[in-house]
Amino acid sequence: MRKQLGMIAFCGVMLASSQCALAQGYRPGPPPQHYHGMYDQGRHEGWYKRGGHVPPAYRGSRYVVSDWRRYRLKPPPRGYHYIRSDNGDFLLAAITTGAIMSIIAANH
Repeated sequence: MRKQLGMIAFCGVMLASSQCALAQGYRPGPPPQHYHGMYDQGRHEGWYKRGGHVPPAYRGSRYVVSDWRRYRLKPPPRGYHYIRSDNGDFLLAAITTGAIMSIIAANH
């Protein structure tokens, strides 16, 4: 009986100490060197402008806006579609090449 109570007390101490360890605040570090996000802290590495080209990684279905009416955007011309950037802007870009025809600010 005494051994069982000791084991229960030990388990309780371990459980309480693990909760204290998990309660520490999480502080994310800097992004990895290979990170090339569409909106990386305001830097777009030269392509985020009219006449620039959207990188192929951002031309997939995750970023393409198929419900442009929902955002009160004009219909895209034939051969173009809207791409939503990470900061909320809409890029009107050529489907085949990714050439940016215009950038519409998120708060349009």
